[in-house]
Amino acid sequence: MKTTLVDEKDVQRVWYVVDAANKPVGRLAAKIAHVLRGKTKPAFAPQSDLGDFVVVLNAEKVRFTGSKEEQKTYTSYSRFPGGLRRITAGEMRKKHPEYLLSHAVKNMLPKNKLSRQMFARLKIYTGTEHPHAAQKPQALEL
Repeated sequence: MKTTLVDEKDVQRVWYVVDAANKPVGRLAAKIAHVLRGKTKPAFAPQSDLGDFVVVLNAEKVRFTGSKEEQKTYTSYSRFPGGLRRITAGEMRKKHPEYLLSHAVKNMLPKNKLSRQMFARLKIYTGTEHPHAAQKPQALEL
């Protein structure tokens, strides 16, 4: 039996909208990464980019389970001596609430060239307004 490969220019990309209010970060990120990668399509192949667009609303209202709000840390390093910065998830929610979800989704995508194209189709917004109404996004359930 021959494997059917779909050309990337022939892919019909669908727009989905997700309300992230009171949803656990990990479960939501796993579902979003699944859709961005194109695993919901019957013609999925790991070497081709068949994923859809995902618009996330209310990113500031995502939920951490347990005590991760105070204990989970995000680390950045400036490559200068003493340049290690650690910030908790609670502090990150105040500064950059969309980073909580984008960081989780980015780490769930494969680490290759295609992941940058997949990640570019993720649009994260705080609040309920978004500029993608013309694409008529469908609701994506968890």
